[in-house]
Amino acid sequence: MLFSKEEEARILAEIRSAERITSGEIRLYIEDFCDRDHPVERAAELFHLLDIHKTKQRNGVLIYIAEKSRLFAIWGDTGIHERVGFQFWDAEKQLLRDYLLKEQACDGVCLVINQIGAQLQQHFPADPHDNENELPDEIIYG
Repeated sequence: MLFSKEEEARILAEIRSAERITSGEIRLYIEDFCDRDHPVERAAELFHLLDIHKTKQRNGVLIYIAEKSRLFAIWGDTGIHERVGFQFWDAEKQLLRDYLLKEQACDGVCLVINQIGAQLQQHFPADPHDNENELPDEIIYG
């Protein structure tokens, strides 16, 4: 398993903290092997299978990691992508790559979640009267 129970708790706390300040949603999906030619293809598939595209403001984000394949991808829905663009996602992927190479996956995932959350807050701030959690916060193991 990629994360210990303590690390899982830390990641979940980071997701919840990020989602408290935004209407956006962040999901984390972990599996052993990526069975696609490119991890972005798998992330796009999972994005739809997990209904992340069904958020009201199209501001869901999926972080996908195939641990044993040593591949990952980050997929943001159209609402957030139109505001942050490829440059932001490329920077987040580089950051995560650096941490994964140092075998500090938890630190990297938490930092990326924090930074994605900051962008989501900037573009989709939480409504103090109605900040529905549209998607579950748990880490998904495939």
